Amino acid sequence: MDLMPLLVSFTAADAVAVALVIVLWALIGWVVEHPPAGKPSVSVLMADYRRDWLREHVTRQPRIFDATILGNLRQGTTFFASACMLSIGGGLAVIGNPEQLTMLAEDLQLGTTTTLAFEVKIVLILFFVANAFLKFVWAHRLFGYSSVVMGAIPNDVADPTTYPRAAKAAEINITAAKSFNRGMRSIYFALGAIGWLVGAWGLMLGAVVSAAVIWRREFWSHSRAVLMQPDV
Repeated sequence: MDLMPLLVSFTAADAVAVALVIVLWALIGWVVEHPPAGKPSVSVLMADYRRDWLREHVTRQPRIFDATILGNLRQGTTFFASACMLSIGGGLAVIGNPEQLTMLAEDLQLGTTTTLAFEVKIVLILFFVANAFLKFVWAHRLFGYSSVVMGAIPNDVADPTTYPRAAKAAEINITAAKSFNRGMRSIYFALGAIGWLVGAWGLMLGAVVSAAVIWRREFWSHSRAVLMQPDV
C-alpha cells in the first residue's frame, strides 16, 4: 500500500491535534478520578453516597427499592452499549464505502484529500466509541456482581458478615460507576473527534470543548453544588 498520499494529506497540525485529543482525554479522566484536595469531583462525591446507600440497604425493608435502583443503572449501561455497537457498525460501513462521503467533503472543501485519509479520521472516532463500548459492557457486568453481593447481605444486623458484605457491594458498585463514567467520557471525545472531518483545527476545538464540558459537569455544575451542601 502506498502511504505517500496519506502522509501528504496530514500536516503537523493534524499530528498536534491528535496528540491533544489523546492527552486531554487521558488527563481529564485522571483529574476526575483523582481530583485536587478540597475540590472533589461529582464522581468522587457520588462514590460516598453509594457507600451510604449500601449501609442503608442493610436495614431497609423491603429491599425492592434497592433492586429497582440497580436495575435502572444496568438499563443505562445497556442502552449506551447498544448505541455504541450501532455506531461502530455505522463507522465500519463508512470505512467500507467512503467514496460518497469523500466526495461530499471535497465539495464542501473540508480538506480531506484522499479516501485513506478520510478513513483514518473515522478510525479515530471509532477508537473512542469502541473504548466506550468496552467500558459500558464491563460496567454492566460489575453492576450484576454488585446485585449478587447485595442479595447475599443478611437481614440480621447482628450477623458479623452483614456490614462487610455491604461494603463489598458498595465498592463493586463504585467500580462499575467508574467504568460507566469512563465510557461516557469516551463518548464525549468521540463527538469531539468528529471535528477532524473539518480539519486539524476542528479536532483541536472538539477536544478542548469536550474536556471543558466534562470539567464543568464534574467541578462547576449545579448538581455538584447541591451535593456539596451540608446535610444538617
